[in-house]
Amino acid sequence: MGKRLRTQRRGRGTPSYRSPSHRHVADVKLPSLEGAGVVKDLIQAPGRTSPLAVIEFDGKTNYQLAAEGIRVGQTITVGPGSIKSGNIMELSSIPEGTPVHNIEGMPGDGGKFVKAAGNSASVVSRGEYVVLEMPSGELKEFNPGCRAAVGVIAGNGRVDKPLGKAGANVHKLRSKAKSNVHVSGIAMNAADHPHGGGSHPHVGGPNCQNRNASTGQKVGFIAKKKKNKTGKR
Repeated sequence: MGKRLRTQRRGRGTPSYRSPSHRHVADVKLPSLEGAGVVKDLIQAPGRTSPLAVIEFDGKTNYQLAAEGIRVGQTITVGPGSIKSGNIMELSSIPEGTPVHNIEGMPGDGGKFVKAAGNSASVVSRGEYVVLEMPSGELKEFNPGCRAAVGVIAGNGRVDKPLGKAGANVHKLRSKAKSNVHVSGIAMNAADHPHGGGSHPHVGGPNCQNRNASTGQKVGFIAKKKKNKTGKR
C-alpha cells in the first residue's frame, strides 16, 4: 500500500494541509430571520476572494459577501423588498434577468452556490422551479423557496493585477491551504503515487481508472469516455 495522495491528506484535515482557520473572518450564511440591517463596515477576508460586509441585524453582527455598489450605512433587507444590490429574498420574488449570488441549494441552508469574487448567476425563468444560469453557463433548477442575495459579488478585478513574483503566489494560495508547487506522479517514488517508480518518465500502464476504483488508485483519467467507433457524430 502506498501513501495517501496529497489531495487525500488535505481532505482528512492533517496538520500539514489544514485550512488556516485563524485567517478566516467568519462563516458567511444568509440570515434565518426576516428583517432589516445596516452595513457597518466593509472588511477584507484573507481566506476569501471577495470582501465581506459587516451587517448588524437587531444588535447581532452578521457577515455577508459584499456585492458591487454596496456602501457603509446602506440598509439591507431580508425578505420581500426592493430589487437592490445586497438585499436577500426568495428566488420566486426575483425578476428574470436579475444577477444573484450566494444561492441556497435547499431552503434554509444559508447559501451554497456562486460565492467567488466577480461571479453571479442570472434568473432565467420562474415557475414550478426557478431556473438560473450559473457562471459556467449551466442552467440549474432551484426550489422557489430558496433564497439568494441580489447583485454581483465585489472583487471582479482581482485577476487583472499580475502577481509579479512567485512569493506573491505562495501567500495567495496559503490563505486557501493550497500548495504552489505541483509534482507530477511519474516523478515520485512508487510508494508515493501509483504512477511513480521506474527509471524513465512513463506511467507504466493504463492511466485511465474506473470511477469506482479505490481512492489510492484513483489517479489519471477518471472514467474516460469511450471512443466513437461507429463514425457517427
